Amino acid sequence: MTNDPVLGQHAGVLDALGARIASGTGAQAAGSVLTLDGICTTYGVSRSVAREAIRVLESMGLVASRRRVGITIQPQSRWNVLDPQVIRWRLAGDERDAQLASLSELRRGIEPTAAALAAGGRASAHHCRILAAAVSDMVVHGRDGDLGSYLLADSVFHRTLLEASGNEMLRSLGGVVTQVLVGRTQYGMMPSRPKPEAIALHDEVARAVRLGDPVTAERAMRDIIAEAAEALADEQSGDA
Repeated sequence: MTNDPVLGQHAGVLDALGARIASGTGAQAAGSVLTLDGICTTYGVSRSVAREAIRVLESMGLVASRRRVGITIQPQSRWNVLDPQVIRWRLAGDERDAQLASLSELRRGIEPTAAALAAGGRASAHHCRILAAAVSDMVVHGRDGDLGSYLLADSVFHRTLLEASGNEMLRSLGGVVTQVLVGRTQYGMMPSRPKPEAIALHDEVARAVRLGDPVTAERAMRDIIAEAAEALADEQSGDA
């Protein structure tokens, strides 16, 4: 939260435009052209605020600004789909289920590898302590049904695991995984009380990393992602 009204306006316009573009419908569909004047009128902001919001959206690949053409909304193929803000906007749209499925497939390809690398000697004692503490917090908050606090502990666990891999590419995906976890919680795709089996698998990963057992760490991480996909499918079928 910022006390600067200009920064607040910028964040508001960026969030509103980003969410609309990510929905890919109506006036915000790919190929549509925006103008600074139109943005200023719609959102009641100055040209400098509108220009800054467009600059950020352009850096994400959502729009392209050209002289004599205007600000053109780009097709999804040009988006930086790994940007955490883009992920958040897409999760807020109608294609939420498809986005979560895509992200789950990505997690399947990176997190088991990160777990194996961490357990293969790259995790420090500090990493191991954070993983263990995160699991303890998950046990407490899962039992209490405090999904907000559970989400925080779960996010710390997964970000720490990626960091403990010792691979800067994997570490950079921490924000992506966090948005997956946030999206599931925010949009009611988590059980009201996390399953004890899921927490036990996190504990197994943390233990395997501490004991230097990459095979078990990788297998347990795969099981975590499979369990999450199954829980998501259960929630979706319950809403049908």
